[in-house]
Amino acid sequence: MTEEHNTVHDLETQIWIRQFIVETECADEYVDLYESLGNEARVEPVTPDLMVADECATCLLVTCDRYVVIYTRPREDKHGSEV
Repeated sequence: MTEEHNTVHDLETQIWIRQFIVETECADEYVDLYESLGNEARVEPVTPDLMVADECATCLLVTCDRYVVIYTRPREDKHGSEV
C-alpha cells in the first residue's frame, strides 16, 4: 500500500482509474497482472466515500480493513509518453 493515502479526487486528477475492490490478500496478484500488461498499479485502502451501493456499504464498513482498491494507469516512459 502507498505510504500516503490519496483521496479519490487526487487519484483521478493524476489519471488513476479505479478498477475494483478486492480482499487485501489478493491485491498483489492483481498488481502483478496489471503491471505485466504494461500499466502502473497501486493499492489504496477502502474508504466510505468509495461505497456507492447501499447494499455494499454495511458489509464493507464492518470489514474495511480487509479490502483495498486497485487503481491503474498507463505506464509512461522516461520522456513522458505512454509505453
